[in-house]
Amino acid sequence: MAENTASLNTPKGLVNRLEAALEAQALPAPRTQPLPNAAAARLRRRRTLSLVVLSALVVVFSALYLFAFVNPKYFEFAMSLRLPRYAGIATAAAAIAGASMIFQTLIRNTIVTPCLLGMNSLYVLVHTGVVFFLGSGSDFSTDPILSFLLDIVVMGTVAAVVYNAIFEKTGGNVLYVLLIGTVLSTFFGSVQSSLTRVMDPNEYDALLNSLVASFSNVNASVLIPGWILLGLIVLWLRRDLKLLDVIALGRENAINLGVDYERTVRRLMTGVALSIAVATALVGPLSFLGLITANLARQLLQTHRHVPLIAGSVLIGVLILTAGQFFVEHVALYSVPVSVFVTVGGGLYFLYLILRAPKRG
Repeated sequence: MAENTASLNTPKGLVNRLEAALEAQALPAPRTQPLPNAAAARLRRRRTLSLVVLSALVVVFSALYLFAFVNPKYFEFAMSLRLPRYAGIATAAAAIAGASMIFQTLIRNTIVTPCLLGMNSLYVLVHTGVVFFLGSGSDFSTDPILSFLLDIVVMGTVAAVVYNAIFEKTGGNVLYVLLIGTVLSTFFGSVQSSLTRVMDPNEYDALLNSLVASFSNVNASVLIPGWILLGLIVLWLRRDLKLLDVIALGRENAINLGVDYERTVRRLMTGVALSIAVATALVGPLSFLGLITANLARQLLQTHRHVPLIAGSVLIGVLILTAGQFFVEHVALYSVPVSVFVTVGGGLYFLYLILRAPKRG
């Protein structure tokens, strides 16, 4: 009995328990037998119609957000505020939604999100450390470009170095990455909590604004560097992204079909972490957005092909954030940031996914 208990506390035992816990929400296996022509045609029409409706809704809410309640006399001034915010919404939605869909495919589970890699907790720790050690008046706190670069350097280094090292040490086991990412999230959160306990109250009050995701304070000067970084990530992973449909078949099947599984998954996981780092550095942490967009896209489109899935996930993300920001500005009157609605809605949706999961065993 003691030996069994000890084995469960080893890294391998923890990974086995994690794998068993995630199995209830595992991705369904792709269909191996082709559908009849009529059924396949109906699915294609439904998929196309769903994407068209999502695109139309995005256009409608984007137009509402950009042009509703604008005084023609101050149109130029209104656009100078709303266009950077909308650009931040679209960029964050694309990065988080796309990365979340890829992450779920790599982990082969529908209830995990890239925030488990620790990027959100690291972002909070970095900003807390800057205020704690340098003060809220330092250049790294007040200059958006310096703050963005610091976030990217720290989170990018962790994503590129730490997770690559973990992959090499564990032989490409993504569950080890998930486990260590969860441990790092807890560690970063504990350090951040310790710093805030001994921080000057006035400094802490100044810090709070930067720890909550908000599109009201998006700075246009950091959007172009963010777009460049995301473009470079996509360019770097362009060949690996084409293999997602094969990777979804499972490790052994992918290897049998000629995929260099460990190398491809390692690169994709690094790209996911870097994408989340860029999105978080731009607007702040949005923990549950990826969970919502990826699962709604899978339920709506009912396909295993990643081109429509990623496109649908991005459209859903833009729709949620645009509608949410419109509500924040014109109904809630900036009293609550959009991240609060995403977190509450994402938490309830997460419970729904858990409760509707079929019982196994």
